[in-house]
Amino acid sequence: MDTQNGQNWKYLALKPGSSYKQLFIKGRGIAARTLYGAYMREEAPQTPEEIAKDWDVPLAAVKEAIAYCQTDPPEIREDWEEEEALERSRILNDPKYYFPGIETVRAELLAEQEAKKSAPPC
Repeated sequence: MDTQNGQNWKYLALKPGSSYKQLFIKGRGIAARTLYGAYMREEAPQTPEEIAKDWDVPLAAVKEAIAYCQTDPPEIREDWEEEEALERSRILNDPKYYFPGIETVRAELLAEQEAKKSAPPC
């Protein structure tokens, strides 16, 4: 069993070789937050049983992933913030990076940067 956040997890562990701090289903590379997202989504949320079937994982693993995410572990938020920062950096700095609508997103990010520069210090 792995321990994180003071809990012993049977099905969850850090992903070997990953920089992520959040937990994944052991041996599967499926982030616990992915399964939790299927459970919590507003449109067509799935039951733990449906998730287990769709992802071909034990029902107990799905329930453990849900329990882990319900503790609101800070490492999930930290990983998400790092992903967002990397994505912003790619949008702003990589001229070869493209997706439909990138021009609008880039303009919004540049406007945010300018607003922060001109804002008076606290």
